Amino acid sequence: MAARADQAEVDELFTSVQAAVAAQGLNPVIEIDHARLAAAEGVEMPASRVQLFSDSAINASLMLENIRAGLDLPFRVLAFDQNGSTSLTYTSSAFLSQRHGLTDARALAAFDARLNDLVAHSERARVAPVPTLDVGPDFGIVELRSRYDVPETVARLKAAVTAQPDTIWFGEIDFQVEAAQLGISLVASRLLLFGGPAPGGVAMAEYPAIGLDAFCQKVFVYAGDDGNAVVIYNDIAALAKLHYGTSIDPHRMLNKRLRATFTPATE
Repeated sequence: MAARADQAEVDELFTSVQAAVAAQGLNPVIEIDHARLAAAEGVEMPASRVQLFSDSAINASLMLENIRAGLDLPFRVLAFDQNGSTSLTYTSSAFLSQRHGLTDARALAAFDARLNDLVAHSERARVAPVPTLDVGPDFGIVELRSRYDVPETVARLKAAVTAQPDTIWFGEIDFQVEAAQLGISLVASRLLLFGGPAPGGVAMAEYPAIGLDAFCQKVFVYAGDDGNAVVIYNDIAALAKLHYGTSIDPHRMLNKRLRATFTPATE
């Protein structure tokens, strides 16, 4: 078994970012302690804690160019143990730009400026953004077309997810409502957040960095041109390959489970 970083070191790194988020006046959305949740289900994995936090104006400015960028919003930072090294990873504007074809230089620079201030003081950790070398348009995105509008599709997806006994519902973000509060008009768009601590812990045991994008699960639902909802989410095996160059059966099994859960809710 590979050496492991002290849980306390990962906790300290997580807390330092948390404090920087508060100091910047960003809106905390959710915090997930992957390892402790998995341990409660009898699954061992390295220390790993992710936090999501938001700037509604930055979210809206990026989604105005491509609504699908909502899948990778709001800000996300993961503190984790990678083979005994306390590490920090995050989603950069380069990832957003390449995956969603974003070209608004001012909005992308504002996104990075916020993040850089948060991770700049993590001297004792290995800090790196998500790799972007193999990222192209719609990289690792699975898409389903729903027969229903956004509210109905969200209700059906939530019912399907919460019916699973090993799954935790963490919440959702209504980007359209947040943008409207700033006087910005977006189509109906909501991000759903949930996860399964036991299967997630198994999938992350040797691949902890995927806790940034794959756990918790993120499902983005937005209104298509015909008014019906479009559902997009992350391919876990693709993200594992992006971070580590390989993937394993638990990643592919979770992909199958996600499709089997979501497809009936859209038909």
